[in-house]
Amino acid sequence: MGLRALSLRAWNSGALLRELLGPSGAYPRRRSLKRPTAAALLSDYAAAQRWAADLIAGVGPYELETAEVGRRTVGSNRIPAVAVFATVEDEIGFVAKSREAARFRELASQLGELDPLLLGWSVRRPLRLLELGSDALTAARVALWLRDNPSPGIYVRQLGLPGVHTKFIERHRQDIDQLLGALKSASDVSAADAEPEATAEVAEPDVAESDAALESGAGRTSAARFARRHGFLHPPELVRFRILDPSIPTLGSARDITITADAFSTLQLPVHTVIATENQVNFLALPERPATLALYGAGYGFSSLRDAAWLRKCEILYWGDIDTHGFRMLDQLRAVHPHVESVLMDEETLLEHRDVWGMEPSPSRAVLTKLTTEEAALYEALGNDTYGEAVRLEQELIRWDWALERLKR
Repeated sequence: MGLRALSLRAWNSGALLRELLGPSGAYPRRRSLKRPTAAALLSDYAAAQRWAADLIAGVGPYELETAEVGRRTVGSNRIPAVAVFATVEDEIGFVAKSREAARFRELASQLGELDPLLLGWSVRRPLRLLELGSDALTAARVALWLRDNPSPGIYVRQLGLPGVHTKFIERHRQDIDQLLGALKSASDVSAADAEPEATAEVAEPDVAESDAALESGAGRTSAARFARRHGFLHPPELVRFRILDPSIPTLGSARDITITADAFSTLQLPVHTVIATENQVNFLALPERPATLALYGAGYGFSSLRDAAWLRKCEILYWGDIDTHGFRMLDQLRAVHPHVESVLMDEETLLEHRDVWGMEPSPSRAVLTKLTTEEAALYEALGNDTYGEAVRLEQELIRWDWALERLKR
């Protein structure tokens, strides 16, 4: 690995930025060079000469230490062996990151002015601080407010901090939690936070923070967890369902009903079958069927169904996409209701609809433990690209006559 690559790796791990805030005594820093061996000198002496000349002639804020090579083959040669950076600023300048480092120092200083404990977060998440920029200061003000106002008992929408709105908090939940953790205890730093120099800083996994994700069931669930964790009020989870049996009395002629999850858990309906589907058109198109309820959009988490104990007495059919995330949702639903059966999520259906296969953007690699043998085999085949690269069959693309025939079974 070349010298610049070594220094860039140190930058990408956050090590150089950490050194700016808390010098570790590592500088002057010696970076060992991958230099030509005696065999390389013998086979291509000219190439080795060029490599050494480029280093020696190169304009860099470092000094070179040399080592002797090739005494017994081509004669004694002294070639660069170690580059020595006197200061971390020298190495940052070498990788052309001085402007970013200055910005980092400025942001860290501003966080420290808000509260000195926030500097601990800056040291642990230096690249995240650079990525956030001034948003880090806004997130820190939210964390400070939460520290001083535990269990506020208001909606996030009512938070009266300048520049802070619901979408901002939804997008920065993880950052706010980490900043709040730094404020509550500077010693609560896990080993996972102390990233080794050789690895790049990676954000902890969370729901994708895009507008589309924030409108998804997963995004809403995470927002609700954040609200509960910090004592905010939060809108109730909603459940939408259709009564497919016209003989079951409901609210007048209402058949397509949306109620809170709490209310759904208390229902006492004369149904013995529930069909859950993630596609709205499928949900709306399901035909009349005795003692049956259609459930729309259970999605990841299934928290809205967790307390509906009456579902344990029903046959539950789950109809999702034939892709890795469809099986992951099925696996999560079985964690809540183990007796769930999948429908139209089999290899026969997949192969019958080759003409409408699509590509799954980000296939899941999760280990799923609640699938049947056949489901697990299909999940593994999809993950291993057995049928093609990232194959998926969206449920709305299944022929309706094919779907109805199998739902009747």
